[in-house]
Amino acid sequence: LYDYWSSSAAYRVRIGLGLKGMAYRRIVIRRLDGVKEPDYAAVNPQGFVPTLELDGVRLIQSTAILEYLDERWPEPPLLPPDPAGRARVRALAALVVSDIQPLNNQRVQDALLAEFGLDQAALRRWYARWIGEGFAAIERLLAEGPATGRFCHGDAPTLADICLVPQVFNARRWACDLEPYPLIRRIDAACRELEPFRAAAPERQSDCPE
Repeated sequence: LYDYWSSSAAYRVRIGLGLKGMAYRRIVIRRLDGVKEPDYAAVNPQGFVPTLELDGVRLIQSTAILEYLDERWPEPPLLPPDPAGRARVRALAALVVSDIQPLNNQRVQDALLAEFGLDQAALRRWYARWIGEGFAAIERLLAEGPATGRFCHGDAPTLADICLVPQVFNARRWACDLEPYPLIRRIDAACRELEPFRAAAPERQSDCPE
């Protein structure tokens, strides 16, 4: 697994591998854009983490990796058995990976600071805005969805939880106000009681700064 401690996308894959009970070797990529490790461009042309090499296949993009794992090793499942349930879980995951995280990732932050003149205070407002809009929608979907249980969908973690927990970590890291989202906070706490989530946490990674 080509990985970096604070990458939310790589964090998702660490959780998924843990839930599947799969041991793996980490290769730390020091910069998410690969600048300090130019050879990594030969592994992943984007220069982003994660990349997972498995079964003689090189996999990129976190949700594609997670669905590959689920198809190859179906137990425990990361998606519900019914089409409507799978669609709901994928939608909750997409709210994070397609709507929230891309607006707040490191290359966007760098561009806002270097090219568009934002200062750190304005950058924090930017970050909090997209967290707030996304989490408000997720909170409402969780509150209104009869399938919400201990976790986002039922009483076992799914792809939705795998995507939500790293985003909650990011929100806390940026001191975003999570008080308006009691269901998100409750589900995050339930996930973090499980060893696959604990082991995957950024602070548990060998390259996490002291």
